[in-house]
Amino acid sequence: MPLQGWNWRGDRDCPECEASSGIMTFTTAESKRLIAKAVVAMPQVRAALERGRVIVGGGTTNAYIAEELLGKPVAPGYFTKGIICHGLLCTTFRSPDWIKPFSFVNGVPVDREWSEVLKEFDADDVMIKGANAVDPEGNAGVLLGSPVGGTIGASLPIVMARGSHLIIPVGLEKLVPSVITASRKCGLKRLKYPDGATVGYMPVVGATVVTEIDALRILTGVDATLVASGGVGGAEGAVVLVVEGPDQRVRSAFQLWESIKGEPAVDSPIAARYGIDARSGSGG
Repeated sequence: MPLQGWNWRGDRDCPECEASSGIMTFTTAESKRLIAKAVVAMPQVRAALERGRVIVGGGTTNAYIAEELLGKPVAPGYFTKGIICHGLLCTTFRSPDWIKPFSFVNGVPVDREWSEVLKEFDADDVMIKGANAVDPEGNAGVLLGSPVGGTIGASLPIVMARGSHLIIPVGLEKLVPSVITASRKCGLKRLKYPDGATVGYMPVVGATVVTEIDALRILTGVDATLVASGGVGGAEGAVVLVVEGPDQRVRSAFQLWESIKGEPAVDSPIAARYGIDARSGSGG
């Protein structure tokens, strides 16, 4: 997206406007923190927190968003019903440590079922939903463990019918070639051999997807390009980005990067081993 208000290709009379660039790596946990900070800074989220409704649905990245909003820790591994861990498709829903979605009304957390708050949604309200995939076209994919479509199946019709905001935070570690193609390959009743559990697949189009690229633009105004991914020794799933823009903005991006470096990795929830039991048909 073009930067507005800057001659960022270089201005000899403005050293801070000189074109600049750099390269930075984010682990998956660092990416989640970065994306979370960007989501809570989005104008539509700030407006709904001021006067309106915000639902933070389950997801490990969404746990970081909930932390930013609540100002207290939220265990990412238990803020989701489905999770990929222990090398399997798993679930934490049966765990006593499972954390249900958070709802905010006028910026205040309310002790109500998110589905009840959703019924009151207006056009300016915000639903934040995690995803398992994103493609280059900006489509998001959500794995489904529920035969009736889970959270996305219950929320998408209402959000779309009312013109509410649907925000999907998702890291580029989840980049796939095509969400639409992937959706045609899955199905709870279609897959014969499960890896922990069988899944359906919901393609989501038209949502506001927030990746690391979007987060850096929202928070610092730089352009970012994914140039590499992967790693070892705690950097599995890491993404490498080149950032470009006016020197002041690039420096701001690096200050932000330094502030979140060292974000602890997400602990694997013990309860997710229910998914391992699902291989023999006794869990999932």
